[in-house]
Amino acid sequence: MASANILTLTAGNFDQEVVKSSVPVLVDFWAEWCGPCRMIAPVLDELADEKVGKLKIGKVNVDDSQDLAQKFGIRSIPTLLIFKGGVVKEQIMGMTGKKDLEKKLAAYLG
Repeated sequence: MASANILTLTAGNFDQEVVKSSVPVLVDFWAEWCGPCRMIAPVLDELADEKVGKLKIGKVNVDDSQDLAQKFGIRSIPTLLIFKGGVVKEQIMGMTGKKDLEKKLAAYLG
């Protein structure tokens, strides 16, 4: 993870960082061995740096946090979930471009 603004999410901090967050949260379910996950990482890094204070971005490594992946029914990666008010508002599966992601996020920001 290149950006210091990206959180590493685990079962231990998920409620505090995501469910109780005062701003929308984009959660990336990923794994080291996943090619598309590595391709989307720079896009998420850019967004994390650009949206400081407006949006949190966190990553859940599905190999390390299988409980969270199972809880949210993650069947393929990368899967991005957009949370607002502690509730999943949208799910995005697979690789997506920055412009498309920004369009989807716009509905939840500001």
